[in-house]
Amino acid sequence: MTRRPPRARGTQTSVETGVAASSPRGRWIVAAAVLGSGIAFLDGSVVNVALPAIGRELGGGFSTLQWILDGYLLTLSALLLLGGALGDRYGRRAVFLLGLVVFTVASVGCGLAPTGPVLIAARLLQGLGGALLIPGSLALLNAAIRPEDRGRAIGTWAGWSGVASALGPFVGGWLVDAASWRWIFLINVPLAAVALWITRRHVPETRDPTAGRTDVLGAATITAGLAGVIVVLIEVPVRGWSPLFVACLGVGIAALLAFPVVERRAPQPLIPLQLFRSARFSGANIVTLLVYGALGGVFFLLALQLQQSMGYSALSAGLALLPFTVIMLLLSGPIGALTSRTGPRAALIAGPLVTGLGVGLLVLARPGATYLTGVLPGVALFGLGMAVTVAPLTTTVLAAVGEAQVGAASGANNAVSRVAGLLAVAVLPLLTGLDTAGSGPLGPGYAMAMLISAALCVLAAGVAAITVRGAARPESAPLRIHPGLEQACAPQAAAT
Repeated sequence: MTRRPPRARGTQTSVETGVAASSPRGRWIVAAAVLGSGIAFLDGSVVNVALPAIGRELGGGFSTLQWILDGYLLTLSALLLLGGALGDRYGRRAVFLLGLVVFTVASVGCGLAPTGPVLIAARLLQGLGGALLIPGSLALLNAAIRPEDRGRAIGTWAGWSGVASALGPFVGGWLVDAASWRWIFLINVPLAAVALWITRRHVPETRDPTAGRTDVLGAATITAGLAGVIVVLIEVPVRGWSPLFVACLGVGIAALLAFPVVERRAPQPLIPLQLFRSARFSGANIVTLLVYGALGGVFFLLALQLQQSMGYSALSAGLALLPFTVIMLLLSGPIGALTSRTGPRAALIAGPLVTGLGVGLLVLARPGATYLTGVLPGVALFGLGMAVTVAPLTTTVLAAVGEAQVGAASGANNAVSRVAGLLAVAVLPLLTGLDTAGSGPLGPGYAMAMLISAALCVLAAGVAAITVRGAARPESAPLRIHPGLEQACAPQAAAT
C-alpha cells in the first residue's frame, strides 16, 4: 500500500511518515529550510563590509559599529538553544514561521533605521529571529525527511548555507557601492517572503511529543549575563565608569555565575552540564571559543582596516575576503572525510597553527601594502587553517558524547562559537587601544589585535594537543557522521 505524503497544513509528521527528499514535497521542504537559514547566514557575513558606510551616515563612533555586530550576536548566541527547544515543544513549522516574520520585520527596521540606536535595536530583534530560524531550519529537515534521505537533504542545506555565507562579503560590498548599505538588510525581504510562502504551503508541522517545559529561566539568565558584561566592555572605554555601568557589570557577573546553578536544577536544561564531564568535549569547546574568537575579531577589524586605513571600496573589501570562504567551501568536506578515517587530533593541532600563521600575516595589511603581498597570503592561510580545523572540531564534539546527546552537544558548540565572536568584537578594541575616535585609520592597535588573535589560535592548538587524545565514543563504538550532517552541525565560519 502506497503511503500518502503528509499535508502541509495542520498535520503532524514523524520519522515513520517522513517524505522522500527527491519527491516534490521533499524538494519544497529543503528549499524552505535553505532559504530560511540562508538569509540568516547571508546577514551574518554581509554586514562587516558595510560598517564604514553605516558609520559615515549614522555616526555614533566606533562603539556603534561594535553594537551593530554584537547586538545581533548577543540575542543569537544567547537564544539559539531556546529556539530549538521551542520548536520541539510548540511545533517546528510554527516557530520557523515566527522566526521568518521576526527576522523580516527586523530587517526592514535595519534598512530604514534613521539613527544608530534604532539600527542596534533592530539588530537585537534580528538576532532573535535568527535564533528561531537557524536551529528551526535543520529541525524541519530532520523531522520531515525520511531517515534514508536525511543525510542528503542536510548536505544540500549545509552546502547552500555555505554558499550564502560565501556570497555575503561580495553581495554586501556591491550593494554598498552601487546603492546603499540599507539594501544589505532590505534584500532579506523578498527572500523571506518566498520562504514564508513555501513553508505555509508545503511544509508539514512536527513537534516532539516528549518535549517538556522550556528552560526560559536559563535563556533569560545567560542573556542577562552576556548583555551586562558586553555593555561594560563596549561603553565604558567611551563613556567612563558610572553607577549604571557598575550595576550592569554586577548584574552580568551575577547572572553568569547563576547560569550553571539554573541549568543544574532545570528539568530540561538548555545545556546539560554533564556534557562537560568529558575532557574531550570541554577541550573541543575551548578550542572553539579560542579559534572562533580569533575569527570574529579578524573579520570585524580586517574589513575596517581595508576600507578605513588602506582605501578599499566596500566591493573591493568584500572581494579581498572572498578567498577565505572559497577555500573553506572547497576543502572542508574532503578534509572532514580524511580526518574521519585518521582521527581529528593532528588536524586540531595543525589547523589552529596554520590559522594563527595566517592571522599573523594579516599584520602586513597596512597602508601602502598591495593586495598580493599584504592581504592575500594572510587571508589564504587563514582560510586553509580554518578548513583544516572546522570539520574535525565538529567530529570531536559529537564523538565525545553519547548518541542521545549529539543534538545537545552540537547546539552547545554552535552557541559557544557565537559567544566567541560576541566577546572578540567587544574585547579586542579594548585590549589593543585601537584608535576608535573616528572613521579614519585604525592605527597600530590593528596590528596588535591581529597578533592577539594569532596567539589565541596557537593556544587553541595547545589545548587540542592536551585534551583530544582519541576519537572513540564513550560506548567505544566508532563515530560515523554523514559529511552533510558534519557541515550542518559545524558553526558556520563566515556567518559569525
